[in-house]
Amino acid sequence: MTATYRIAPSILSADFARLGEEVRSVIDAGADWIHFDVMDNHYVPNLTFGPMVCEALRKHAVKSDGGKVPIDVHLMVQPVDALAQAFCKAGADLVSFHPDASTHVDRTLQLIQGEGCKAGLVFNPATPLDVLEWVIDKVDLVLIMSVNPGFGGQSFIPAALKKIEKARRLIEASGRDIRLEVDGGIKVDNIRQVADAGADTFVAGSAIFGKPDYKGVIDSMREALNRA
Repeated sequence: MTATYRIAPSILSADFARLGEEVRSVIDAGADWIHFDVMDNHYVPNLTFGPMVCEALRKHAVKSDGGKVPIDVHLMVQPVDALAQAFCKAGADLVSFHPDASTHVDRTLQLIQGEGCKAGLVFNPATPLDVLEWVIDKVDLVLIMSVNPGFGGQSFIPAALKKIEKARRLIEASGRDIRLEVDGGIKVDNIRQVADAGADTFVAGSAIFGKPDYKGVIDSMREALNRA
């Protein structure tokens, strides 16, 4: 299988005073998706963006030819349902949530898809993949956290590699077209190893936005991914 790799810069590490400009810059530099981290200071110890920010950025998330770039919303919130629907209405393309933050995981997945968005499940470093077996028929994206959620700039947790491998096996067995995304500590020097474990979509925050040349970093990541 030849994977189609996607690089999804996380605006958590962008300059908040220039968000629209930052989104356009990183798309011009070659980003495939825009990753949008939503934290509520309840499920995780930090507070970030609401649906209005997503709505404001929707018009900036376009390529130079006018093509739409997917906004990939990762909800670190509890409860989930009302905000998930609000982000769908605000222009998100994919909405992912943590199963332990939802009262009824199956229902939440259906709510997101009912709004016309793709739905994803997110697994923290110490969270088993058990729930995936029961809802894989409704999942469009699996996001493996390789850091504990709440803050940007953390180091990759190596145990995540085993979980990525396991998630890839479950996806392959389902026969469905499901993206396998990884978020946390992704850099040029480990992205290939994460791809080898089975990931096809890579969230990178400070590794891209923390550098003066976004295109240089994204090009280097692609180079590492294309290495045999």
